[in-house]
Amino acid sequence: MPRKKEPEKKKPAFKHEAYIEGSGSVVDQQISDVLKSNYMPYAMSVIISRALPEIDGFKPSHRKLLYMMYKRGLLSPDKERSKSANVVGETMKLNPHGDQAIYETMVRMTRGNEALLHPFIDSKGNFGKQYSSRMHFAAPRYTEVKLEKICNELFRDIDKETVDFVPNYDNTMQEPTLLPATFPTVLVNSNTGIAVSMASNVCPFNLEEVCETTIALMKDPGHDILSTLKGPDFPGGGYMLYDEEELNKIYETGRGSIRVRSKYSYDKSANCLEITQIPYTTTVEAIIDKIVDLVKAGKIREISYIRDETDLDGLKIAIDLKRGTDPDKLMQKLYRLTPLQDSYPCNFNILIAGTPKVMGVREILTEWTAFREECVHRRTYHDLQKKKEKLHLLEALSKILLDIDKAIKIIRETENEADVVPNLMIGFGIDEVQAEFVAEIKLRNINKQYILRRVEEVDQLRIDISEMEDILRDKKKIRKIIVGELREVIKNYAQPRKTLFYYKTDEDSEETEDDTPDYPVHLFVSASGYFKKITPQSLRMSSEQKLKEGDYIMQTFESNNRTELVFFSDKAQAYKTKASAFADTKASVMGDYIPAQLSFDEGEGLSTMVPTIDYSGYMLFFFEN
Repeated sequence: MPRKKEPEKKKPAFKHEAYIEGSGSVVDQQISDVLKSNYMPYAMSVIISRALPEIDGFKPSHRKLLYMMYKRGLLSPDKERSKSANVVGETMKLNPHGDQAIYETMVRMTRGNEALLHPFIDSKGNFGKQYSSRMHFAAPRYTEVKLEKICNELFRDIDKETVDFVPNYDNTMQEPTLLPATFPTVLVNSNTGIAVSMASNVCPFNLEEVCETTIALMKDPGHDILSTLKGPDFPGGGYMLYDEEELNKIYETGRGSIRVRSKYSYDKSANCLEITQIPYTTTVEAIIDKIVDLVKAGKIREISYIRDETDLDGLKIAIDLKRGTDPDKLMQKLYRLTPLQDSYPCNFNILIAGTPKVMGVREILTEWTAFREECVHRRTYHDLQKKKEKLHLLEALSKILLDIDKAIKIIRETENEADVVPNLMIGFGIDEVQAEFVAEIKLRNINKQYILRRVEEVDQLRIDISEMEDILRDKKKIRKIIVGELREVIKNYAQPRKTLFYYKTDEDSEETEDDTPDYPVHLFVSASGYFKKITPQSLRMSSEQKLKEGDYIMQTFESNNRTELVFFSDKAQAYKTKASAFADTKASVMGDYIPAQLSFDEGEGLSTMVPTIDYSGYMLFFFEN
């Protein structure tokens, strides 16, 4: 017997004033107050601690990774590469945002990825390529890394209190707030970041040009930057379209746009274009996909085949051309229609003392110079104190030298170990620090030869101390040291430009010429507003025209694909377009509905069409009363 279905119990109605144990209370607040108290701290954290670079050229994630590699000894030339997974694990002591984020940060800084002009990490294994979205990097357990030689310039004298250190997130170790870089890394390698309500996009410049410009500005604040800093230099090379006005704007304001185009060569025997350098802002896949779309849409007819030939030897896109195609004219067309020519938007937004600030090149280098002056000042002060401490100890040896036997006698005859230092202080008139130093000297070193050798250092120490005190008093001497360091960086790490300049000439007027394919076409307009563009070959092979029931061909023209078309509506409106905007069709199809194609107003119909090349002549219209 089937079981009787029990009626569902009604749920008790929820009372408005009901009390739910353990629940919180609902508080009415202004949305502006909630945003200030909850969202603002998050926004500031992203801006200050994650997305924007500082004057040393690094975001916190970059700095933490490089510092942990430095602490692991991976800067030593004798040190073998370490597994990336080990480095990532160590970096998590400073960066709690996850191993995947840390590894992706590492990938971009490697030599193998080719994203930076001067990579900071020497790599072994597959780290992908910056210019390809499909060449993915290998897992960290397969790859190996160590620091590049140029990182010596990032960590030089970091142990001499040149920068401040702060506790990490769990107070288990210290980390630097900045790296004491000896050259303006902030302008040498590109840096991109998106924060809350703001972003940063710093393009890379040639290291030698940046250092020379910095030196020139230190000597003359009014120096013409463009005379030494020619323009951005991208890792992927290519040609920068030289625009002096735009460069001056970027150098002064920190905002602007740089246009870069690809480098190509033409293989005449194979009738093939070979593209070997592309803009920094795009990828091989994006370029190929765009060209394929244009070919399918009929906007490019000169290409027979395109393939990606990128391999271990580098980037290469091969484009096979149809017979009779002018390769240079085709490239001008591709520059205009595809990412083979692209723009790099500049937004030099950098954190200065915890405050985001958009600056031009002059102001950035001025800020970097001030930062570096402080580093050199702190380093000199640190060395000065060390030398003063050493001098203080050696002065005690000078007094001991006068009566070595007395010192030995005091130590030998003192009954308690704790009384040795006080007795030496009394016996030679030295302070506690000096007495501790003397008491710690090994017995075999308490001889005239050893003490004389150490005392001879006193004169040199006094000379060094005097020079350091002069440096601390004279800003010009600090700047002279910085200039010397910059010269050394140029000598050791300068490399030729990768991005060359393309200067526009009168011959470049060909770029603006209409390169739309020119071939004869027949144009048909029906009374219902349908339009067809048919080639003579297709028209000869076709039968009768396909039309809607009751429709008929109202106008027929013999013209070409470059002609311009003016469509007049029954509401006295003119709509202009080009024949090339319509795809070639056949007589057996309905065609394009002009009111929909040209976005006529509702209820507006087509009256007539006029093809023209030069818009010469007149039109006469008659209207009913």
